[in-house]
Amino acid sequence: MSAIRIQPYEPLFQQGVIDTILPIQQIEFKVPVTLADQPDLLDIPAFYQSGNGNFWVAVTDKSCATGEVIGTLALRDFGNGQGALRKMFVKAPYRGPECSIAARLLDALQAWSRERGMREIYLGTTPVLHAAHRFYEKNGFTLIDAAQLPPSFPRMAVDTVFYLKHLAGA
Repeated sequence: MSAIRIQPYEPLFQQGVIDTILPIQQIEFKVPVTLADQPDLLDIPAFYQSGNGNFWVAVTDKSCATGEVIGTLALRDFGNGQGALRKMFVKAPYRGPECSIAARLLDALQAWSRERGMREIYLGTTPVLHAAHRFYEKNGFTLIDAAQLPPSFPRMAVDTVFYLKHLAGA
C-alpha cells in the first residue's frame, strides 16, 4: 500500500475532495445532496481555513504530484474557543484500523485545536451512521441533546444526533 500523509488542504486538492465526498454521500449513504448544496466545498479556504478552523486531506503518495485524496476532515471555528467537526469522509478501502485514516485525521484536528486554545469540539450527524457514532464515542465524544448546543453552532438541517468533546489541556 502507498504511504499516506495527512496535510492541510491546498486548492490543488479541490477536485479530489469533491470526488471523495460526493460519491460517499450520494451513492454509499443515499443522501440526496449535490455539490450545489455544499458551496463550502467550492471555497474551502474561506469557509474552513479562517479563524482557528482548518481542513485536512488524507492523500496517498503516488507518482502524480498531488496523490489521491482518500479522506477529508474539517474544523469550522464558530468562536468562543469552540469548533464544529465537519466533512469527515474516508473512502471505503481505507476505512478501519488497518489504515487508521479517520483516527489520523481526527488526531490532526485535535492537535491543531489544542495548539490554538480551543476548548470544545461539537459535531452533528445523522441517525443512520452507526459506525460513525461508534468511532466518535470510542474517541472521547459524548452524545448530547440538541438543546445543549451553543447558539452559535453552525447546525446542518439533516443532523439530528450531536456530540461534544472537551479538549484536555486547552
